[in-house]
Amino acid sequence: VARVFGLKGTIMKLKQGSFLWYLYLDKLYCLLSVRNVKALVEYFHLLDVHRKKTLNDVLFYHFLHHVTDLKRNQITIVFNMLDWNAVGEIGFDQFYMLVCILLAQEASNESGSVEQRGHSLAAATILLKQNHLEEQFIFRHSRPVFELLDLDGELKIGPSNFHMYNFLFKIKKQQLRDLYHDFDITGDCRLNYKEFKLFTIFSMNKYQESQKAVKEEKAVPEKKVSQVN
Repeated sequence: VARVFGLKGTIMKLKQGSFLWYLYLDKLYCLLSVRNVKALVEYFHLLDVHRKKTLNDVLFYHFLHHVTDLKRNQITIVFNMLDWNAVGEIGFDQFYMLVCILLAQEASNESGSVEQRGHSLAAATILLKQNHLEEQFIFRHSRPVFELLDLDGELKIGPSNFHMYNFLFKIKKQQLRDLYHDFDITGDCRLNYKEFKLFTIFSMNKYQESQKAVKEEKAVPEKKVSQVN
């Protein structure tokens, strides 16, 4: 969803004990396991009370209201984002993508609580491990995420696109300014897919460098201890 897209504002949280609370993303590819997908398919079928293999806006609202703390207007915005062709319902593919976004963001929320407890090396290590899911998710699924943010189908996304979904893709104001300053190569204040993809690659490289720094910092005390012994 991510620190990569970190827009400050309302932070969506999954409700503890809800169905999604027990699902996990693969840390490399940011996809659900086969077992989790099967469970999600069954869950989707339970929600699909009309047996149309889709969810309308009413069913979708009750689903998100049950598993998250999103408000009604936010849920409506998410539904309209997924229902890009305005047919009034979404299928399992859109549902699956949303679940992955929610799980990626939840990992970031958990890491934020670690950060609040202090900046010790152990906390920083946990923070990086969890936060990486958001960077990794955007990097691995840059095309579908770009298409979701491309509200008007113009193959370009502007700052207003990020602001509208700031509770899903949380970008701070300074990060947003830096994003368009550094990656808006055409200078039209909107990102095409190539510019957006370049941004995701840069973000992943930045994360990997941070992870390497933490590992090196952790290795220094261990080396000193071994020398003393």
